Amino acid sequence: MILVFGQSGQVARELARRVPDARFIGRTEADLSRPQELKAIIDLAEPSAVINAAAYTAVDRAEEERDLAMTVNGEAPSEMAAACAAQGIPFVHMSTDYVFPGKGDAPMAPDAPTGPINAYGQSKLAGELGIRAVGGPHAILRTSWVVSAHGANFVKSMLRLSETRDKLTIVADQIGGPTPAGPLAAACLAAVEALKNDASVSGTYHFAGAPDVSWADFAREIFRQAGRDVVVEDIPTTAFPTPARRPHNSRLDCSTLDRLGISRPDWKAELTEILKELETA
Repeated sequence: MILVFGQSGQVARELARRVPDARFIGRTEADLSRPQELKAIIDLAEPSAVINAAAYTAVDRAEEERDLAMTVNGEAPSEMAAACAAQGIPFVHMSTDYVFPGKGDAPMAPDAPTGPINAYGQSKLAGELGIRAVGGPHAILRTSWVVSAHGANFVKSMLRLSETRDKLTIVADQIGGPTPAGPLAAACLAAVEALKNDASVSGTYHFAGAPDVSWADFAREIFRQAGRDVVVEDIPTTAFPTPARRPHNSRLDCSTLDRLGISRPDWKAELTEILKELETA
């Protein structure tokens, strides 16, 4: 039985579709702001593997709630990893491109120097460091721009805005790979199986949709596929200030994914499926 921390998030909901017999732990059962309680939950469940699909994801609010973000994203995954290592079972954790400073225009490899520019990224990096320090069988999947038919995400925001707007200004100087939650969930499961077969594949991987694109061009493709007549005007990041700084370069080098037997998903094809699901919802 796979134990999944997370229940209502985008990836957790996609995991539930693929492994309905997994056990999903929500906030009422596991409060990640109390990491010291997590070992007992894992020990009692006696799972074959653990996937952490829960996190503090409020990027801007993290600037004011640094301690909470650090606890949930830094200390909690470290405690999960330690419990899994003690049992000798795989631990799969999702991280983010925000652990990088986001400079230049080259895709960042898993071993590229980190240097987060906001509190959220710092908290996620702390989680990575804690997991690696434990040394058990693990896979850290860094991802970016997660979207699906569930929860709050860029696709749903664009569709909502298009109901009342025929022109939108969208940031065009941040480039990354939109990542559909379905393939990301499948990647987590593939990582579990790979670790069960060979613990030496433990490490950090990048998993993001292809091709890389700006937020503005991503929005254009959403409107094109959805048949929405909306004009997108490119703007720089400086024209849309936020409490937390965003990296300009979120391109991820995903070339090592073959070690897990997976590859980058085509986000345009997956977007088509997301829109179909939203139409029938």
